[in-house]
Amino acid sequence: MTHAIGVEAIGIGKHFGSFHALSDVSLKVRPGSVHGLLGENGAGKSTLVKCLLGYYQADAGSFVVDGREATIARPADADALGLGMVYQHFTLVPSMTVAENLVMSRRNVPGVINWRTEIDGLTQFMQRMPFKVPLNAVVGNLAAGERQKTEIIKQLYLERKFLVLDEPTSVLTPQEATEMLGLVRGLAHSGALTIVIITHKLKEVAAFVDDVTVLRRGRMAGTGAVKDLGPTDLTAMMIGEPHAPKDPERKGTPTSEARLAVTALRTADDGGRKGLSIDSLTVRAHEIVGIAGVSGNGQKELVEVLGGQRPYASGSVMVDNEPYFATREQSQAHDVRVLPEEPLRNGCVPPMTVVDNLNLRSFDTGAKKSWRWWLDRAGMAARGQSMIAAYGIRTPSPQAPIGVLSGGNVQRCVLARELDGDVRLLIVANPCFGLDVKAVAETRARIMAARNSGTAVLLISEDLDEILELADRIVVMHDSAVVHEMPAAGADPQEIGRHMLGHH
Repeated sequence: MTHAIGVEAIGIGKHFGSFHALSDVSLKVRPGSVHGLLGENGAGKSTLVKCLLGYYQADAGSFVVDGREATIARPADADALGLGMVYQHFTLVPSMTVAENLVMSRRNVPGVINWRTEIDGLTQFMQRMPFKVPLNAVVGNLAAGERQKTEIIKQLYLERKFLVLDEPTSVLTPQEATEMLGLVRGLAHSGALTIVIITHKLKEVAAFVDDVTVLRRGRMAGTGAVKDLGPTDLTAMMIGEPHAPKDPERKGTPTSEARLAVTALRTADDGGRKGLSIDSLTVRAHEIVGIAGVSGNGQKELVEVLGGQRPYASGSVMVDNEPYFATREQSQAHDVRVLPEEPLRNGCVPPMTVVDNLNLRSFDTGAKKSWRWWLDRAGMAARGQSMIAAYGIRTPSPQAPIGVLSGGNVQRCVLARELDGDVRLLIVANPCFGLDVKAVAETRARIMAARNSGTAVLLISEDLDEILELADRIVVMHDSAVVHEMPAAGADPQEIGRHMLGHH
């Protein structure tokens, strides 16, 4: 008997003040299917799902669940209808076991828990599941793929009939992503669940999704069966124009001498997380070195060391054969630029204006890097305006606080600032996070252009396709150490995935 249910959204509207997040949006999801919900950041995907799950109340339109019109005023209403969601960032309690997480997720947890009875019931439940996770394992010790499975098991345990997965493969290796999406498709096609996947990965849509709905700027841009729609069709729906970006052209070969050389680098353990232990890492001029790894394996800490935000206990960092401690004077002298993760928090001053943030590197320097003791406001404004125009930064005004901009526009601002002028060493972490398809292509082309002009680039990215597209050489990090290195040309994503999991 089919457990899965169909869901339909009809003419949904939602506004926040004068901003219309959704206008007359409709969505029809067939029972027992995998439905892709696509759209750029800010297209309205999350708002639509939050209305369906009762976190927001729609201002217009209605929902039909399993053939009946449904009133969903709060999350408990969605829960009672069998609607659930697995979020991009896991919601399990890391210090508890799988069994404890499952039991504590129920609405009717008894005051005194009989664990023997609960474990017996969970064991029987697991026998009916299409995939297994160990009930006695502590969630924090599980690999990302196992945690993702546990999140889905939890939803099945709560007897969901319709499940939304938000970017379900964002922290998975290629092998884990393929396995996860195969399991999800199997669940849907067996009639156990109806699945909606929010994603931006068109290859995954083509391989695992049945139907798709595309939103653009709060409106429906198109819908249809995936077999009838290619990547060009979907991209055109998402951004309003056909756009098939080509890989940026690679010119010139890496030099023999390292511009950045990290040797025997060690940092202190941090809040129970193992410190960095990097024996050797080099980046040469005319070279992009891509660092691949599952999130949380030391990449963020490495960027913090190279950006001067984290001290190291031993070892050395050399730039142009000189010891480098990432002071402002050294970064200016050696033309070192850093685009960190979460740039609004790590690379900007939120209350300051867009123009002031764009000039943070150069406000006190004049011609030929000479120090200046006064602010050239006219020059700063002109430089800021040219960057805003060149990078397509959308801001209410150049004098608006940068903190009011969307995440993608903050990313553009920091990228514009860090690529301005001569750059000898560029360290970038997830440079395309939050950008639309067109801006991603432009950003990758700019990074390649910097490499072609002689910049040494260290690219840290959780998007393996991005690393395979841009890198000359790939380094894999696992457990805060470099565990493998290979040329990017001809690199096998499955092999990279094995090293990302620590299988050497």
